[in-house]
Amino acid sequence: MADTPTTPGTDGGRPPLLSVDHLTMRFGGLVAIDDVSFAASDSAITAIIGPNGAGKTTVFNCLTGFYKPTEGRLTLNLGDRRFLLERMEGHDISAKAGVARTFQNIRLFQHMSVLENLLVAQHNRLTSVPGRSLRETRDNSLASSNDKGETSPRRSGGTLSGVAATGRRMAGNIGFSMLGIINSARYRQSEKEAVERARFWLDRINLTPKADWDAGNLPYGDQRRLEIARAMCTEPRLLCLDEPAAGLNPRETGELNELILWIRDTHGIGVLLIEHDMSVVMRISDHVVVLDYGRKISDGPPEQVRNDPNVIKAYLGADDEDELPAAVKEDIAEDKAEQAARDQEARA
Repeated sequence: MADTPTTPGTDGGRPPLLSVDHLTMRFGGLVAIDDVSFAASDSAITAIIGPNGAGKTTVFNCLTGFYKPTEGRLTLNLGDRRFLLERMEGHDISAKAGVARTFQNIRLFQHMSVLENLLVAQHNRLTSVPGRSLRETRDNSLASSNDKGETSPRRSGGTLSGVAATGRRMAGNIGFSMLGIINSARYRQSEKEAVERARFWLDRINLTPKADWDAGNLPYGDQRRLEIARAMCTEPRLLCLDEPAAGLNPRETGELNELILWIRDTHGIGVLLIEHDMSVVMRISDHVVVLDYGRKISDGPPEQVRNDPNVIKAYLGADDEDELPAAVKEDIAEDKAEQAARDQEARA
């Protein structure tokens, strides 16, 4: 079975949230991932970096069930339970093991509203009733006046009041259930929790005024944050973010950094981060894993990885026997000095 009791560590300590052991992924004669092992903890951000084609997204695809690894074990430890992800179907990895993911290319439901995107992410918790479609219920709920009398900027006459009723009827899009038909207390409670969770994330990512906008009409930075919020609506234990800063301007990148750090600190979950923006990686990561041509070449704290000659050579394309250029050594020294100054300023 994929869900089995956890074996305590030999030191009596708690095992890491995620253990990747000897992961290998082959596509015919191409070895995309070659015997990679690393661990990721909860309440920590683990970055997976490397040049283009290093195999970073392939690791995510193995963890989330898009690919079945050729070899290796992927273990998610949740208290007294562990999940062997390589043995599970993709939908179970999300629903049962609590692994959520975003993608390099945004994959929102472009023609559903911002609010609907957050509600549909919670379909596993919601029971359904027959009748009106989700959009019809949303439109009716948004047609009433809120406390401030504010109207939606997206649809004429729409408001954000009655949003609690919006979660009521996922039936037309998602299915039917007896609990929804009889409007049971369990159904009403699930509905209430789903809507409150959606409202919470709308407020957190500053999209409450745009709750009724079609997701595809949002600015690019807002879409990035919405995708993360949608993943968080599933209440994951491990959040996998694939290049979340891609295409963002400096202001949006700063807001993204704050959001990811807040998720780590407030929700106490593990975050796996693939990112090419090294300023993001070095600012927010607790642990960095570096891949090159499918193999792990470095693994440790950001400062250690930043100064690892193997990492520098991989990014510069230098041969193994080549010594680092003087200019590179000077850049490393400058980076160390800048980091030391920032650390000293933070302590002050």
